[in-house]
Amino acid sequence: MKVLMFNGSPNKNGNTAIALAEMEKIFEAEGFEYETVMIGDKTIRGCIGCGSCHMDHKCVTDDIVNECLPKFEAADAVVIASPVYYASANGTLISFLDRLFFASGFDKTGKVGASVCVARRGGLSATFDELNKYFTISNMPVASSRYWNSVHGQLPGEAASDAEGLATIRTLAKNIVFLCRSIELGKEKYGLPEKEPFAITNFVRNDLK
Repeated sequence: MKVLMFNGSPNKNGNTAIALAEMEKIFEAEGFEYETVMIGDKTIRGCIGCGSCHMDHKCVTDDIVNECLPKFEAADAVVIASPVYYASANGTLISFLDRLFFASGFDKTGKVGASVCVARRGGLSATFDELNKYFTISNMPVASSRYWNSVHGQLPGEAASDAEGLATIRTLAKNIVFLCRSIELGKEKYGLPEKEPFAITNFVRNDLK
């Protein structure tokens, strides 16, 4: 089993990294492969809406987004972690995720998704909801924990003192392991759910007379 984690913080050894390190300990103990990719310290432009990814299955802007596409496809679970800026995720991370999910033409059904948010005090639940939307539009089951997946810390290293937050993150990692294994067994016995035919219904209908 493979877990791909994206660190949306610009600080390689910051509080977001402390939270992800707790998850890495669980994955290693359970025999899961894992990789953490730094995103927040990169220069990443936003989606330009050109639509070429629908044909080429890669982004027209050839950067870390295209580098991560095969890793995304190979992963059984994806964790997105971000510091909170103005009750939102890091803008660099959002630009990355918009393009990654648009450009990934492969089926994501059954891949487990989870988000982790780190802040001094507020905006965690808003950021948590924001990040989970990438999973819930992609047929990806979302892993939960015993509390919202949030850790508190402002100065470098402060997250290590948030005992409740780190316990929540470890619980999340354990639930990801369990969910990945359960889905794998389910696919072997029952297969994936039958897909509905894809239909696009706009709010403004031009075909009505």
